[in-house]
Amino acid sequence: MLLFAGLGNPGAKYANNRHNVGFMADAIARRHSFSPWSKKFQGLIAEGTLAGEKIILIKPQTFMNNSGQSIGEALRFYKLTPSALTVFYDEIDLADGKVRVKTGGGAGGHNGIRSIDGHVGNAYRRVRIGVGHPGVKEFVQHHVLGDFAKADREWVEPLLDAIGDHADLIVRGDEPGFMNKVSVAVQRKTGVAPKPEKPGQKQQGAKQQSHVRQARPQQPAVKLPETGPMAAMLKKLFGGKD
Repeated sequence: MLLFAGLGNPGAKYANNRHNVGFMADAIARRHSFSPWSKKFQGLIAEGTLAGEKIILIKPQTFMNNSGQSIGEALRFYKLTPSALTVFYDEIDLADGKVRVKTGGGAGGHNGIRSIDGHVGNAYRRVRIGVGHPGVKEFVQHHVLGDFAKADREWVEPLLDAIGDHADLIVRGDEPGFMNKVSVAVQRKTGVAPKPEKPGQKQQGAKQQSHVRQARPQQPAVKLPETGPMAAMLKKLFGGKD
C-alpha cells in the first residue's frame, strides 16, 4: 500500500490557485476510477489501484501550513513508513509546467512540506510541479495564492492529464520515465521544448532557492581598465595577454 498526497488549501476561494496544483493532481483518481471521496484523517481520501499496488490518495483539509497533521495521521493508521508516501505540490523555483521528482531534501521554504517534515520526517518522495517565480520576493504570496491565468491552461491541463495517465510509473519506481512522459505531453500541447539543464547542475537552482526567498538581481561583471596606470600594472602582473 502507498499513500499519495496532493497539497492545497480547502474551499472554493483557493480552488484555482497555483498553490493548489497538488490538489489538482487528483486527476489520478479520475483517470484510474478510484473510489468516491470520503472524509477521513482530517482530509479527503479516495482508494484505487496503480500497477497492482493499492493507493490511498489524500487531500488534507487542514490548510497548507498544517498538511502534516492529516498526512501523519494517515501514515500512522495504515502503519506505513515515510518511504510509502509521495507528495504532489507547487514549486516556484521550477518553470511553468516542469516537473521534478526526488526523495528527501529540505522544505525549500514551502510551508506544507515543512509541516510534513515535522510530523513524519523527510524521507518521502516529492513530485514538484513548477508554477514559475514572479521575480521578486514581495510578489511570491500573491503569485502562489493567485489563480492560474486562462493562458496557463495551455500547459496546466496536459500536465495534469499526464500526471494522471502515468502515475503508475511512480509506483513502479520509474521516476525518469514519469518526468519524461509529463514533459513530452506538455511540449506536444504547447510546442515549447523544456530548457536543457547544464551537466552537473541538475536541480541545483531548486535546492538553493526557497519558496519565499527574494530573487536576487545578478551582480554586474567588473570591467577591468584597458588603459592607464592600473591597466599597465595588470598587464605586467599577468603577462599582458588578452
